Amino acid sequence: MRVLVTGGAGFIGRHVHTQLLAEGHDPVVLDSLRQDVHSTPPEDLAGLIVGDIRDPDTVATALHGVDVVIHLAAKVGLGVDLDDIDDYVSSNSLGTAVLLKQLAHSQVRGLVYASSMVVYGEGRYECDRHGVVAPGPRRTEDLDAGRFEPPCPLCGAQLRPGLVDETAPTDPRNTYAATKLNGEHLAAAWARETGGHVAAMRFHNVYGPGMPRDTPYAGVASLFRSALARGEAPRVYEDGGQRRDFVHVQDVATAVTTAAAGVTQAQHPALTAYNVGSGAVRTIADLATELAKACEGPAPVVTGQYRLGDVRHITASSQRLRDTLGWKPTYDLASGVADLVRSGR
Repeated sequence: MRVLVTGGAGFIGRHVHTQLLAEGHDPVVLDSLRQDVHSTPPEDLAGLIVGDIRDPDTVATALHGVDVVIHLAAKVGLGVDLDDIDDYVSSNSLGTAVLLKQLAHSQVRGLVYASSMVVYGEGRYECDRHGVVAPGPRRTEDLDAGRFEPPCPLCGAQLRPGLVDETAPTDPRNTYAATKLNGEHLAAAWARETGGHVAAMRFHNVYGPGMPRDTPYAGVASLFRSALARGEAPRVYEDGGQRRDFVHVQDVATAVTTAAAGVTQAQHPALTAYNVGSGAVRTIADLATELAKACEGPAPVVTGQYRLGDVRHITASSQRLRDTLGWKPTYDLASGVADLVRSGR
């Protein structure tokens, strides 16, 4: 099948492009090649259309002859400060709206949308007294004092973190998260009005060869790796106990192409959300330690610093993706980090 991959020159997009070719598909890439993401244009990406997702004419041209769309184009990361808010909304919300408008005028009725685990806010927590609860944003005075664990909002007791599934309430807590959830809502509206089908892929912490480096929008794995490349110890925020699900980019690519095949066969309701994670609960300190070991670099340093937009724990159940589409990851953290370091990218 012919597949349009928006943002296909990016980190995840390059791996999705390669996976589509390996599966015998015909990928077309639409990417704006933003300077804050691409320091040098790609030279080996077949089917590349350079253009902005917010330009209707460019999108209409890219959709010609396409069977399904994988929408990865987005401004990613937590951002620097609120000076980024308009760029996030324009790049992500408006970009998705323009794509959906053009899809409505086309014959394409299958869409894979790159969402994120950040739409949940904090993860799942249980209180011994009150059961499942939703703690609010952490207070600055608690973080300053090194009290990183969110307390029960009803009694202040310590909570037990657990796994989030796709039925959990959404609670976006930064601009990027808000735009990702907005994109899900827009895609759901498109699907209901056109009879289309959407797989919203809620990626957890993606890492692997080719991930962005040395930008304000790089992920934690990239920041740690860049520090080790300079001969410096990875600097771990808070106490390092933040629970995350780190998923290798190749596993993400196979999840995306599997979902693309599913939406073309109308195997979904109007919109189905899927958590995309490794299924293993690890901590930020675990990641830093694995990278330091693989790079033969200095041990991580726990700083106690924090970022207000960060959540404490967010780990996923990806059982729906496994059960519905038959997907399963192939990398654990140790083998994934070893692959990253071995690749040199």
